[in-house]
Amino acid sequence: MNLKDKSQAVLALYQELGAEAKSFASEGKLGCYSGCGLCCANPKIPASPLEFLPLAFELYEKGAADATLRIIEENPSANCVLFRAQDPQGNQGFCSNYKNRGLICRLFGSAARRNKVGQKELIICKKLKEGKPEEFLETTQKINQDLEVPMAMAYYTQLRDIDENLAEEFPINEAIRRSIELVLRFKYYEEEEKATEF
Repeated sequence: MNLKDKSQAVLALYQELGAEAKSFASEGKLGCYSGCGLCCANPKIPASPLEFLPLAFELYEKGAADATLRIIEENPSANCVLFRAQDPQGNQGFCSNYKNRGLICRLFGSAARRNKVGQKELIICKKLKEGKPEEFLETTQKINQDLEVPMAMAYYTQLRDIDENLAEEFPINEAIRRSIELVLRFKYYEEEEKATEF
């Protein structure tokens, strides 16, 4: 499987998660607050180069890969390069490439994990827990009874099945940087091969 195939496999995984998350969201009623960028304003969010391959390929196709690399290299410890803050504190904002956001971004607020005693617990922030306490308690009870919820571990396992090495985690901008560099290298060699065919 070449890098482009791996990117397509990641997209297929995202489609599967999207369908499952949509079904859960209609029952769970715990979606993120509109315009909230609290979790995006954290440069230490863990992510892998693999989950950003679709983003890197799109940036390459749009001629924005090198510019994005420069932004990351100028300030590697900044918040996610995709996040566009709308207030000075960075608590409000939006993702500038939502359709190509990473797996971590897709799971947050839409998935669960198992705690030490084996119960399912929602992966959501303190702001949602405190802002929607009744919905949080009700949904927590439902996912431990009969409400289907995407399980984060299952999706991370499927991601590692695509490529275990590329699924290694880094701070989010480092993951995006590595993904872009992989795509640039892949495209360079792809062009070289095409040139030698003639």
